[in-house]
Amino acid sequence: MSESLLSIEQLSFTWPGTPRPVLDLPEFSLGRGEKLFLYGPSGSGKSTLLALIGGLVRADRGRMVFDGVDLTKLSGPRRDRFRAEQLGVIFQQFNLLPWLDVRANVALPCRFSRARARRAGNIQAAVERLLKGMDLDPDLWMRRADALSVGQQQRVAAARALIGQPALVLADEPTSALDSDRRAQFLDLLFAQVEAADSTLLFVSHDRELAARFDRQLDLSEINQAEVAA
Repeated sequence: MSESLLSIEQLSFTWPGTPRPVLDLPEFSLGRGEKLFLYGPSGSGKSTLLALIGGLVRADRGRMVFDGVDLTKLSGPRRDRFRAEQLGVIFQQFNLLPWLDVRANVALPCRFSRARARRAGNIQAAVERLLKGMDLDPDLWMRRADALSVGQQQRVAAARALIGQPALVLADEPTSALDSDRRAQFLDLLFAQVEAADSTLLFVSHDRELAARFDRQLDLSEINQAEVAA
């Protein structure tokens, strides 16, 4: 059993204006260096859990301990700092800045976190190393993000999430727009770069065909005790 990176106990969250919690987790854990596949249908609380881990919202009750720090006790500015320093996020829609070129997009996290910039070292060298690792043709590196294909944007988003060796990478349905062959290729590249960065991966998806490739798989709907509407 690997050392715990994230440990959750009795965590509950209710969105404002709703009558009951959307998330009620008695316990949840993530080992350091683990690649966890988190499955859940629409409405099972996946996005809420990611928002709580990322510090975008605050829990109603419970504990969420990340590397010895209870995130539920942090102020808003300290949660923002935690997110910038410790988390890399691959969004479902990628969320690249369309007017910036590929290299500038990948380097963005280092502009918002001194710790990420320090861990990256030579930032441009780190950018190029990650882009090569994600098998993105150097001819594309100077293109604007909105001039790339979906698959190319996805690889840029993964490189951006991994720069500066974040402790945890959150991947929110990153393969939903790809066919099966491209999904497999992307996972091969992503796993290699996650391991190179010594990061932990929490991969959220509704596509169970991917689950067998991960260290562990978990169905959120089976551990979430909230009565989520169908």
